[in-house]
Amino acid sequence: MKTFAIPTREQVTPENQAIFDTLTKVVGRVPNLFAVFATSDHALANYITLSNGKTSLRAKEKEAVNLIVSQVNDCAYCSAAHTAIAKMNGFNDDQIVEIRGGSASFDAKIDALVKVAKSITENKGHADHQLVENFYAAGYTQANLIDVAVAVGDKTITNYVYALTEVPVDWPAIPELVK
Repeated sequence: MKTFAIPTREQVTPENQAIFDTLTKVVGRVPNLFAVFATSDHALANYITLSNGKTSLRAKEKEAVNLIVSQVNDCAYCSAAHTAIAKMNGFNDDQIVEIRGGSASFDAKIDALVKVAKSITENKGHADHQLVENFYAAGYTQANLIDVAVAVGDKTITNYVYALTEVPVDWPAIPELVK
């Protein structure tokens, strides 16, 4: 497979340079996966618009979705990135490992969310009906379910870009899950 070079600021369009500048201010650097999005003149801006869009999910809930989707899609890059972000959103190491494993015994509502997001991802949108009912019983709404589907799609995009490019993971290493 042809290796994807990680473009520098000087190698991308002026529009992508502006996004690189913003990322550097916010994150302290341009993560490799975002840089490779800039190989396209439009993909980085389009992805950031989607990722930063409004949602009914709280930040912590969105990170739980990001963790389980990245795990199901076997994305080492996104699993590492979202482990770091999940910690910033209040999850501890044990909770993160449990979410990546497909459950959240420490919080019944997040458990229902993780299980439905996992089912959506594994079954290409055809979630287990009982898990959807459990999601509603935990206090989520139909609007929340649509936002979970969008979050699954968002994370699947980055998971696929990583799978296609295999850029180096530039986030702290995370533990492998015992299967």
